[in-house]
Amino acid sequence: MIGDGQVSVGSVSVKPNVRKVRRIGEGVVAGFAGSAADGLSLLERLEMKLEEHPGQLLRAAVELAKQWRQDKALRFLQAELLVADASTTLTISGNGDVLEPHDGVMAVGSGGNFALAAARALVDIPGLDAMTIAKKSMKIAADMCIYTNDTFTIQSISLAPGTAGSEAAAGSGSGGSSYP
Repeated sequence: MIGDGQVSVGSVSVKPNVRKVRRIGEGVVAGFAGSAADGLSLLERLEMKLEEHPGQLLRAAVELAKQWRQDKALRFLQAELLVADASTTLTISGNGDVLEPHDGVMAVGSGGNFALAAARALVDIPGLDAMTIAKKSMKIAADMCIYTNDTFTIQSISLAPGTAGSEAAAGSGSGGSSYP
């Protein structure tokens, strides 16, 4: 998972080195886009859901989305989450959406569509692994989106030999991409 480090207030970049991507729970990486405080609060709640449902990222994500949508205080949080484990990549939103990619590529944030398009263009090129695709797509997003910078935080998940793919990578923050 890869995320940029920029925090913006309106059209002003106020901090260039925030960590929007981190490990939560056992074997799960997560990132957020949107309000930093809201994103961090949601990551904490997701971690609690993972403790309730160990090894079940999809179930924990659905439980968080239900709580996020129904709780009066949580309903106003302004963030999106991108989460992944060795077998699943998901976007979780405050609308109650828990989305899984149809093609193995996902992104969140203001630069997300730039990174998503770049990752989809790169995914079919032989010899490019998930990490290379994630880095290249985020670099493209950072070059195009004023709300995305090139100070990246990267977390990866190695898969067991014989599992489809060799590692999982996803992106979040102001831009990002996912390629399991």
